[in-house]
Amino acid sequence: MAKSGSADNFYFSGPVYLKIVDWDDEDHRRTVAASLVKGAYALEIDHLEKRRGHPALAPPWWEFFHFQLIAKLVDDNKVFGAIYKFQPELAFEWSSPGTDSTEGHPDYVIAFRGTLTKPDCLLHDLLADFHIILNQLHKTSRLGIALQAVRDTVSKGSNVWLAGHSLGAAIAMIAGKTMAMTGTFLESYLFNPPYYSVPTERIFKDQKLNQMLQVGGAVIKAAVAVALRDKCPQQRRIAESTEQIFAALARWVPNIFVHDDDFICSKYVCYFEKREAMEKLGLGATARFAAQHSYGVFLLTALGNEEHPAHLLPSARLTINMSRARDAVEAHALQHWWWHDLQLRSKNYNYQNGYK
Repeated sequence: MAKSGSADNFYFSGPVYLKIVDWDDEDHRRTVAASLVKGAYALEIDHLEKRRGHPALAPPWWEFFHFQLIAKLVDDNKVFGAIYKFQPELAFEWSSPGTDSTEGHPDYVIAFRGTLTKPDCLLHDLLADFHIILNQLHKTSRLGIALQAVRDTVSKGSNVWLAGHSLGAAIAMIAGKTMAMTGTFLESYLFNPPYYSVPTERIFKDQKLNQMLQVGGAVIKAAVAVALRDKCPQQRRIAESTEQIFAALARWVPNIFVHDDDFICSKYVCYFEKREAMEKLGLGATARFAAQHSYGVFLLTALGNEEHPAHLLPSARLTINMSRARDAVEAHALQHWWWHDLQLRSKNYNYQNGYK
């Protein structure tokens, strides 16, 4: 979530230290992606506060990194995303002698903001959040607009990035999955994507006990999935569809960024680390099967919603922010992802080839 004011002013709260971007540096790529998502937030805040021209606060969030805004993504008169085009001629002009700051850059970046607390758009955003909980985000007009924008942009450029925060990360995730199903694997930056589940891993402080509970829970979930698949035709269809989808998505490795203190997204840590622990115990097949299912989807399927669980992923590069946050709101905030003194831990989780 975001508030207007100094937080929207790039030169007050943005990464002004990053004057030259090394596109081979993952910290630089993360910083630029987060800044472009912030630009999408600022676009809607400028719209709500009627800031146009020079008073507008949004443009520096992309212009500083030599991007051009080519389209706003609008649903019900609310800006929820933006499409940016990189301008390599400007980046080359600002680069230092003997350096090439344009190598490896994206041609386009499509960025999606999360929920805003402004009264004029809060209800609209909360309805989209509710669709995430119901596993129905893909049926919203916002997602339809986003998917069309992604398809159109991919047809123009060879290197397209997706980026999003919170609700926006959920949109980017579905868009990335949709494209991956067609064989197009887009580099993606998903900041604090929602994973709505009870944080059972926080019940006990003992790490080994928590791991035992997580592994046991996964085994039980797999057993429940098998039982439901054998007895319920709807669950069988979902299980078969999800297995095919996971196989097709395995080569797509989005970058997922979570904060250890953020209950909205920290479940992804348990989700991937549990699979790794089970692989080491010789339970890899059970781990991969359990990773395709969730109790929430079991319930929704029983209520007639036959949909693949949109938040589950076969593969990812997971980055955990270990820096302490003052509260849950700060832990879920976007701005700490462009700070340059973060305590981060990153790991690749590959569905086909184990973990590294």
